[in-house]
Amino acid sequence: MLLFLFSFVALSRSIMSDEELISVDYEIFGKVQGVFFRKYTQATGQKLGLVGWVKNTTAGTVQGQLQGPKSKVKEMQEWLRSTGSPKSHITKAEFKNEKIIECLTHPSFKVTK
Repeated sequence: MLLFLFSFVALSRSIMSDEELISVDYEIFGKVQGVFFRKYTQATGQKLGLVGWVKNTTAGTVQGQLQGPKSKVKEMQEWLRSTGSPKSHITKAEFKNEKIIECLTHPSFKVTK
């Protein structure tokens, strides 16, 4: 566990030295449940080297948080706004609470219930 924590902190610092880290919350509207949206979001976030989480809401939307280098978070925001999973239909994407962070607060990108 200590080695994992050390690696996590080292990763956060190495990323931060190249580019500022940001955190942003999101909510995606449209046909985004029952179409593997969370799975594709997790895979895309991991591919971009981001951490955070994604979950379905009772309102039929998908919510989550992204953390990582600013350019990669912006790339993921565009993916959430315009691409999503192959069978999804995105009608609106909202992003809020964007802020600069000193280090990543999530160890990975998780699908939560």
